Amino acid sequence: MSIPLEDRFEDIVGKAQRGLGIDDTTLAAQAGLTPEDLKALKSNRGPRDRVNTVAATLRLAPGALLDSYDQGWRPAEVKLDGLAQFNSELLDMTVNAYVVFDPESREAAVFDTGADATQLLDFVRSEGLQARRVFLTHTHHDHVAALDEIVKETGAPVSAPAGEPLPQTEPVREGAQFDVGRLKVRALLTNGHSPGGITYVVEGLEAPVAVVGDSLFAGSMGGAPNHYEQALRNNLEKILTLPDDTVLAPGHGPMSTVCEEKEHNPFFARN
Repeated sequence: MSIPLEDRFEDIVGKAQRGLGIDDTTLAAQAGLTPEDLKALKSNRGPRDRVNTVAATLRLAPGALLDSYDQGWRPAEVKLDGLAQFNSELLDMTVNAYVVFDPESREAAVFDTGADATQLLDFVRSEGLQARRVFLTHTHHDHVAALDEIVKETGAPVSAPAGEPLPQTEPVREGAQFDVGRLKVRALLTNGHSPGGITYVVEGLEAPVAVVGDSLFAGSMGGAPNHYEQALRNNLEKILTLPDDTVLAPGHGPMSTVCEEKEHNPFFARN
């Protein structure tokens, strides 16, 4: 099943507005729009030629934002031996969890839990995997909802961000490193969306994998109205400086790569 993009044009514009503290009245005035035109633009019915002025006002990449307006881009499908994505429904949204495993030793790590771990646990059993640890990118409910179920089934210890203490878990700080079979996992502090958000970089497969939680989405980023500049800086300096072929595994929406985000994400592209 193809997972839709987490954010559309209106969502991207809204996140930038909230991060910069720019309301609709101010945005319309600075972008040379009437309030009515801005409302229509957010519904993909407004003057398309004004997308670039909205982008300039909100410090977004005009070409990438126009692609979002036109719904003209989505990332290429990611297929990587040793990486499995699981998408589950929670209320009116969906959320991702991941299993990353050493294809030789069959040792595995679980990243976040999603809302329902049934498919994830079925996969672990059917593939003969040994879940050595559960890593949490952050502790918002949608990312830990099935934690008890996974721990009960696997007995794996749980690592959670030190900045978001969770009972019966081991704190993870930036620079922490772990071994999962021949795979190497290291932690980067990418807070902003949440107080202690962690990105886990996994090396040892055919391409690196960065499990980014809600720090970054394909074509967007997690909301960070109170720590917007911090979130932007962490994404730009810690995630998008990883090798171009690094697979980005977000908490919502489809997977992507560093290369694609540098070209197509309105928050970070240079077009």
